[in-house]
Amino acid sequence: MFTAAELPTDDKPRFYAELAAQARALLSGETDRIANAANLAALAYQALPTINWAGFYFYDGRELVLGPFQGKPACVRIALDRGVCGAAASQRRTQVVADVHAFPGHIACDAASRSEVVVPLVRDGQLIGVWDVDSPEPGRFDEEDRQGMEALCAVYLESLEAA
Repeated sequence: MFTAAELPTDDKPRFYAELAAQARALLSGETDRIANAANLAALAYQALPTINWAGFYFYDGRELVLGPFQGKPACVRIALDRGVCGAAASQRRTQVVADVHAFPGHIACDAASRSEVVVPLVRDGQLIGVWDVDSPEPGRFDEEDRQGMEALCAVYLESLEAA
């Protein structure tokens, strides 16, 4: 049985290193992308302070489709030319947005969300989806969060390697 340990919130690099270690332990030995996405979303949602949504959208070859998440009900389908998730997917570059209301084409799935970070998930050169985290606080995410979220996504992608 996996038990998440309390994480230090006063040092972001250490926080994310320990969160990634917990994620690696949680996903160890499992290769199913849905099971691992569900567990990673739950772990992150419990560990990350001041967030209101954490989850996955998977690319089906045409658009992003909602995957496992924690938070309020969400938009089910997102075109690659829409919103922060679409930008991350189409540009294959992590998006850190301090004020989602100022982002062109932003999709308001949860009106309480004010800032967002979205990491594209690319495996063997192919887009498989995005990891999306929202916060009700403007400017919640910074460069350390970007690096930490990308490290979490690397753990997720590693868990799929044996599949």
